[in-house]
Amino acid sequence: MSADTTTPAKVPPKRPSPPPPVPPGRPRSKKRSSAGAPWLLLAPCLLILALVMGYPLVRLVTLSFQKFGQSQLWGFQPAESVGLDNFTGVLDDGEFWQVVVRTIVFAAGCVILTMVLGMLIALLLQRVSGWVKTLVNIALVASWGMPVIVATTVFKWLFDSDYGILNAVLSRLPGVELIGHNWFASGPQGLAVIMLLVIWGAVPFVVITLSAGLTQVPAELEEAARLDGAGAWGVFRYVTLPILKPIIVMLTTLSVIWDMGVFPQVFVMRNGHPEPEFQLLTTYSYDRAFVVNDYGQGSAIALITVLLLLGVVAVYMRQMLKIGEVE
Repeated sequence: MSADTTTPAKVPPKRPSPPPPVPPGRPRSKKRSSAGAPWLLLAPCLLILALVMGYPLVRLVTLSFQKFGQSQLWGFQPAESVGLDNFTGVLDDGEFWQVVVRTIVFAAGCVILTMVLGMLIALLLQRVSGWVKTLVNIALVASWGMPVIVATTVFKWLFDSDYGILNAVLSRLPGVELIGHNWFASGPQGLAVIMLLVIWGAVPFVVITLSAGLTQVPAELEEAARLDGAGAWGVFRYVTLPILKPIIVMLTTLSVIWDMGVFPQVFVMRNGHPEPEFQLLTTYSYDRAFVVNDYGQGSAIALITVLLLLGVVAVYMRQMLKIGEVE
């Protein structure tokens, strides 16, 4: 009997059957879980914000529509609703508008100088050796971590009219005599000193953030721009700046919010009693509430400040949405 030499035909494997279609009225569990995951992760933060800021904000809004002084504070008289009288009283006060203009100028000066100095230092750190960069970063973190009260005390000593080291150093220059000079005799000079204090505490955060952003700038793009004939300014303007734009917008917005809310620097520098030419919105609201004991108008001023800052946040969100659409 001869052996069968024919090879058996290969049977192709069966295709797996497709999964059954999901009924139209039944949502997919994956999509539902993925949509709820961000809110689940944000829930602890939102809960803490609601607990910490919810009641004070509601109380602030309530007081701004009431007549609330010492009699109401101690319970001798009930709080009386006055509608918009607190807001009209504040907005009709010429001193309030002087404080608003002074606050905007002060914040704008702090933000511009902080961003410019921060950018220059961050660019400089890209061109120094490693150990120099490490020393500068240590100094930046140390100055950033210093408490505001300590930093303010140091600046008070630096600019003291009798024992300040700055007057002694500047007086050694030819033709300069500043021994006994009082930097706080006038509002502009005193606010300039406080502005330096605010900038000194804000620059480290800007430098560290921008330095991290500069590491994301592709070296190939910078090299291509140089080969095309662009100088240092051209490379920065057309390559570095567009890439850093989201970070710059974020830092500028945060700086505006922080500098509009400056309080301890002015309060401590002026020994707890800022003169009228040193008043900013925060200190003006504090004085109206706790010195004049008009808590209603103090709350109204604070609420107006919050609304101004919300306007800054709205501009920030609009810019970030535009950047997202371009990308």
